[in-house]
Amino acid sequence: MTQFALNHMTVARLSFRDLVALAARLGCVGIEVRNDLPQPLFDGMDPAEAGALVRAAGLRLLALAEVKRFNDWSDEKANEALALMRIARAAGAEAVSLIPRNDNRGIGNGERQAALRVALKALKPMLEDHGLVGMVEPLGFEICALRYKAEAVEAVEAIGGTGRFKLVHDTFHHTLAHGGPIFPEHTGIVHVSGVVDQEVALSDMRDPHRVLVTPADRLGNIAQIEALRAAGWDGPVSYEAFSPLVHELADPEAALRASMDHISRVPA
Repeated sequence: MTQFALNHMTVARLSFRDLVALAARLGCVGIEVRNDLPQPLFDGMDPAEAGALVRAAGLRLLALAEVKRFNDWSDEKANEALALMRIARAAGAEAVSLIPRNDNRGIGNGERQAALRVALKALKPMLEDHGLVGMVEPLGFEICALRYKAEAVEAVEAIGGTGRFKLVHDTFHHTLAHGGPIFPEHTGIVHVSGVVDQEVALSDMRDPHRVLVTPADRLGNIAQIEALRAAGWDGPVSYEAFSPLVHELADPEAALRASMDHISRVPA
């Protein structure tokens, strides 16, 4: 059985309570909550209360997202990360998401690897103190300073961070980065979304193209999940769809069920 999860971005118009209720009805194992939506984390609910609500629904709070531009390290970034970790610990979350800079800066060979190690080395004791995992998500865009999972794994291993840091295998970003090694032993969660627009070129794909995974998907979601499973990975598959078309669905529950049924045909 596929362990499905639900990232709040997929149903961005739902309240936190409705997100929890929907995830439970869908049989998900957990949710991911975000700080980049118009509403505050947990809709302003006390983190401990929010975490209790999640657990009462039989769900895990898989991650709080996100520390933005984490590999552009500074005292300000350390304070930002610390604040999110404190909320995550209070809520009983398992991880915080670490999103690299994506502004066409710091992308030079040598420069980007050094900046990544600086950030990971600083984050490691902070994560240890809070009992959290850092979910590192390479972004496949050409302007991203952490595009390839291989560079993330190399840096994590270099600073002795294996286990404390895990990769987000995002099927959209993996495709944009032209594939490559999948590192199942380093993977904490898989983010899925589909692209069904037949006209957009791979290099022009952006977040608004990301819909639910259907038979018309161009990203090879099922093949990626199959490859990870064949290599021994067995973790949550979390829906992260950014498209306004998904946000505007009159019945997101039915659409998600249909997509889950499609993905569930993958042999376990």
